[in-house]
Amino acid sequence: MTAGAAHIEPALSALAAALRGEGPAVELSAGADGSPVVHLVETPGIEDAAVVVRTSGSTGTPKATVLTTEALAASSMATAMALKGEGQWLLALPVQFVAGVQVLVRSLFAGTRPWAMDLSGGFTPEAFTAAALELTDKVRLTSLVPTQLQRLLEEPSAGTLAVLRRFNAILLGGAPAPAGLLAAARDAGVRVVTTYGSAETCGGCVYDGVPLDGVEVKIAADGRVLLGGATIAAGYLDEPALTAAAFVEEDGVRWYGTSDLGELGEDGRLTVLGRADDVVITGGVKVSAAHVQAELEKLDGVRAAFVAGVPSAEWGQAIAAYVAVEDSSPAGLRGFTARRHDALGLLAPKTVLAAAELIMLPNGKPDRLSMTVLLDALHQGK
Repeated sequence: MTAGAAHIEPALSALAAALRGEGPAVELSAGADGSPVVHLVETPGIEDAAVVVRTSGSTGTPKATVLTTEALAASSMATAMALKGEGQWLLALPVQFVAGVQVLVRSLFAGTRPWAMDLSGGFTPEAFTAAALELTDKVRLTSLVPTQLQRLLEEPSAGTLAVLRRFNAILLGGAPAPAGLLAAARDAGVRVVTTYGSAETCGGCVYDGVPLDGVEVKIAADGRVLLGGATIAAGYLDEPALTAAAFVEEDGVRWYGTSDLGELGEDGRLTVLGRADDVVITGGVKVSAAHVQAELEKLDGVRAAFVAGVPSAEWGQAIAAYVAVEDSSPAGLRGFTARRHDALGLLAPKTVLAAAELIMLPNGKPDRLSMTVLLDALHQGK
């Protein structure tokens, strides 16, 4: 995406028309240079449709999620209330994903002018810093994923840290943020707000564990997180069976059933425990992949981790981990192996693939499918 405001003007114009009910729903994709490409989408049977966003496809085929003007308006208003004001947004994420398109939608509702960073060469601290310096509003906002924030905090330039500190809020979502990353941001004086949500909820609808105004959260009998309220999507385009399976209305409230396990504290704060399909049964013992991942990420030298179960003739399933480490030399990996066994004992992954970074989707979420395939191949090759 070429930097600036002019290159996102066609997308803003199309979105504005859709939000006013003067045009069909809009789906955005990225052109060859990263600039937004507008697609006008007919949504038969769905009134008030304004935006179509495809899910990330991290575990299967992407679905076209239809968001209405009413849901997007509720999301924008609730976001402004949570952040205690509206301001100028910096677009640092691909526009085809909900967090990216929401930067433009929130700007339209707020009447502010967003600025887009240059993503044609990928996300770099230099491009982010240059774009952030173009913001003129006193209130400055942006949305990032953990990998982006990690790169920015590791950038030695004082200019990068200075522009990060100037943001009133950096919404951080798309994937769980390691505790070490959040601590580093706090220590650096960077104001980070963790978000939880999905395309089906107009993006993040739970900030720092607290539901936004108008959002409801409850835990189903099987432990899954249910999200309800005004920000819930109309459903999936041309997929009535999938829509019926994922969305339900109860007592006038529309609910979306996530694939995540969670718990609510006495104060109503949500803690996401991991995905429902993350439970690995190895040797007859149920193991939480999220727990193993969290323990791995506590180890010195581990930047991030992904844990999955892979088929095992001996154990039924074996715990495997794709780990981003600071030192991938043979000596560094030997040290990591010793530390992981000390920390996890019998729960230590049987198979580990170490690399400089996790494999990520374009929207910054871990590419679970690709990493699981690689871990499975590595394990079977033993």
